[in-house]
Amino acid sequence: MPNSQPSKHTIHARHHHHGWDNAIAPVLTVAPGETVTFETIDSSGGQLSPESTLDDLKALDFGKVNPVTGPVFVDGAEPGDALVVRLEGFAPSGWGWTANIPGFGLLADRFPDPALHLWRYDPGTLAPALFGPGGKVPLKPFAGTIGLAPAEPGPHSVVPPRPCGGNMDVRDLAAGTTLYLPVQVEGALFSVGDTHAAQGDGEVCGTAIESPMTVTLAFDLVKGANIGTPRLTTPGPVARHLDGEGYEVTTGIGPDLMTGARDAVMRMIDLLCRRHNMAPVDAYMLCSVCADLRISEIVDQPNWVVALYFPRIVLA
Repeated sequence: MPNSQPSKHTIHARHHHHGWDNAIAPVLTVAPGETVTFETIDSSGGQLSPESTLDDLKALDFGKVNPVTGPVFVDGAEPGDALVVRLEGFAPSGWGWTANIPGFGLLADRFPDPALHLWRYDPGTLAPALFGPGGKVPLKPFAGTIGLAPAEPGPHSVVPPRPCGGNMDVRDLAAGTTLYLPVQVEGALFSVGDTHAAQGDGEVCGTAIESPMTVTLAFDLVKGANIGTPRLTTPGPVARHLDGEGYEVTTGIGPDLMTGARDAVMRMIDLLCRRHNMAPVDAYMLCSVCADLRISEIVDQPNWVVALYFPRIVLA
């Protein structure tokens, strides 16, 4: 990808939409090689704020969640191409939220009651954000939802990820990463949102540190790439911000990966509650923002191993 130029374009947060639809008119047209700055709204769609209470969470209008800013039409993009997106940088807001939303998340049946944690952090230094007495979560801003309009007529929900991207929640879509998205419609019709200050792999409770930000991205094309689904290249190590004190690891073992994931998370929640006198729902939300689910073994049939890695630095 050629070196990107300083952003000449800014798309303000008012230019957002709530579903993927190739009939939505683009708000900007750019050429390959250009850079665009996007203002994003948090995944509540602005319904939560730094002063919100549990009552605000209970009143969420789910028709307004997960807005994305855009779309952008990229000249020359055609079905079969790959849109190349380099994540140049993030300007965080300094606040965010994590919630347990009833009916949502890996352990929704175990945690039926709503819970809300509000975060404040230094947007300049990105020093670890405080969580309760003694907890400090290292931050790594990234874009949770980033993708293109699908070929099928819409509208389509923004919530599930799709072959052309969307709500993938890949925490390594951070500054310096290059993302390749399969183009399904002329112009690609790119949008971005759902920015996070930190998240563990798996986002187990369904939310991360949901935080509005400004994102700067540079675009290019690979003609005829035919990649099918997104791929990405990171600029270096991806977990150095968490590695300093090692990890506590719990496992789930059995013939079903989803059951294994649930078991691994529940065992970590139990460990955190016993060791740190933490409320179970707080441990659940903390796992969502900093602990990583991994498939450790998927070949020794009939049982597979799923592990949850919780970074000791958070509660050191």
